[in-house]
Amino acid sequence: MKPEILELGMGIKKIIPVLHNDDRGFLGELFREDWNDFIPDFFPKQFLISQSKPGIVRAWHRHLQNQIDMLFVRKGTLKICAYDGDKNSKSYGQLIEIISDSKTPELIIIPGHLWHGTKNIGTETSETIYFINNLYDYDNPDEERINFDDSSIIDPKTQKLFDWNMEKSS
Repeated sequence: MKPEILELGMGIKKIIPVLHNDDRGFLGELFREDWNDFIPDFFPKQFLISQSKPGIVRAWHRHLQNQIDMLFVRKGTLKICAYDGDKNSKSYGQLIEIISDSKTPELIIIPGHLWHGTKNIGTETSETIYFINNLYDYDNPDEERINFDDSSIIDPKTQKLFDWNMEKSS
């Protein structure tokens, strides 16, 4: 069965799998090759796992070679953020915040050209699995990085520097 797809803006999607529950637990599909109508041209080439202690911020970075990141929070609770810093983009200056946790299985798709990052906002060490459509090139990494508190990332709600410690507003 096809999952529920939520379009969050800027090409970011939340995929909520259909879970088949029984007395043993549940089973759900996280990815199928034939789901190309809502994940066009996404073919995972590499899987990564990341662990973050409570309070750790891993931000900001973006990709230069059309990479798409698909995140799955396996353990804990993450704030996942994406910011459009391209002055030539229709969505320039927009910022999306998503709270994702291991209690609710879901995938978050982030187009790589957006500045993005995560913060473990839970009380336990988090684990995130990343499905990516490009192989990481050790000799020529496909990414740019800036500090988590870089002055170029402005929260459109406050018109101030984005603060990873602020509660997500609706």
